[in-house]
Amino acid sequence: MAARGAAEGAAVDAGAVDAPDRAAGIRLIASDLDGTILHADGTVTTRTVEAFRAARAAGIEIVFVTGRPFRWLGPVQRAFGHLGTVICSNGALVYDQEDERVLHSWTLDAATVTEVRRRILALEPEALFAAETTAGLYLEPGFVTEEEALRLDGVRPAALPEDRLEQEGTVKLLAKLYGGTSEDFRRAVHPEVAELVAVTHSAPGVALLEMSRPDVNKAVALERYAADLGIDRHQVAAFGDMPNDIEMLAWAGLGCAMGSGHRLAKAAAAEVTGGLDDDGVAQRIERLLAARADRPDRAGGPAGTPSDRAGGSTGTPSDRAGGSTGTPSDRGPAAP
Repeated sequence: MAARGAAEGAAVDAGAVDAPDRAAGIRLIASDLDGTILHADGTVTTRTVEAFRAARAAGIEIVFVTGRPFRWLGPVQRAFGHLGTVICSNGALVYDQEDERVLHSWTLDAATVTEVRRRILALEPEALFAAETTAGLYLEPGFVTEEEALRLDGVRPAALPEDRLEQEGTVKLLAKLYGGTSEDFRRAVHPEVAELVAVTHSAPGVALLEMSRPDVNKAVALERYAADLGIDRHQVAAFGDMPNDIEMLAWAGLGCAMGSGHRLAKAAAAEVTGGLDDDGVAQRIERLLAARADRPDRAGGPAGTPSDRAGGSTGTPSDRAGGSTGTPSDRGPAAP
């Protein structure tokens, strides 16, 4: 329970520190992608790109922390170029974009995937499944529509291959229902699988659950990443919009939920900033940089790209929801 307790404590501590002081001491900005800075059409606004570049020029480390698998980072690469290290799959995998290689991964074995699938089907016989591994994506027939399947280059729906799952390791298991909501779906299955996987969600408009190792979430991975840079959590600003961001928003010294985000993300954050359509992240970064400029004694930190930094971590289970995958064209199946 240590990781969850630390995240909850971060929210309390953050509230005890004056917001301008927190902003002046920020050395690392961690941002979710979809719904936070990335629009549904796969674009990032010029203002947002410029805000991140200005932060980097000021010596602030940047890391993106996403539910996307590393294969679906194209929209952000087009906006920012090579970003260095990205924490993917809700913290289950750390990817170096410059070297195009997986640095770390924390995976489910095939036996666990099979057992979780069995337990969920006993509760929801209509559930369909997909598995993201360190090497590919596997979809059961019906998990995506025919139109969505055409957008998934080289992916053909079939029964989940246990041998490949065992060989490659599953970073994220997805379960989908055509009907109901993600919150209701999670409420039904979480008690039955909680000792095997962490269960989270982030897809609006579809009942889609995302499951990973019980010791994996965005906050755990970000904590290790920051520690490798010598950065304390009170020197971290984090941005997110959905339940998969809850732990990260609560852990960071300055957790900022999007005004357009999920109610649970807002409840976990120290602040609520503008919405996606308002360039809320860019607005907050601009204010953060202004606060640093007003503080000549601000906390600094080494400049340099984060491309050679390792991320990821292990940790303890959390019973809070979260997760993300994305639009069929960029994030994969079912527009999570």
